[in-house]
Amino acid sequence: MIPAEMRESLGIEPGSRIALTLQGARIILEPVSEKLVDETRGLLSAGPSLSKLLQQERRKENKKLKW
Repeated sequence: MIPAEMRESLGIEPGSRIALTLQGARIILEPVSEKLVDETRGLLSAGPSLSKLLQQERRKENKKLKW
């Protein structure tokens, strides 16, 4: 649980988004602004679907196994 004083000073409220970063033996919590969320939404969706790529790879492997 994050102490109330820290949450208030960072503007963290129920439902706020936070980023967690592991740095050595430390965990860093940083509030993420809605502006950043809006700007980066869909950023990675332009690429190929990972599930489709996996299906394609499995099909290739299955073809290799069939004689």
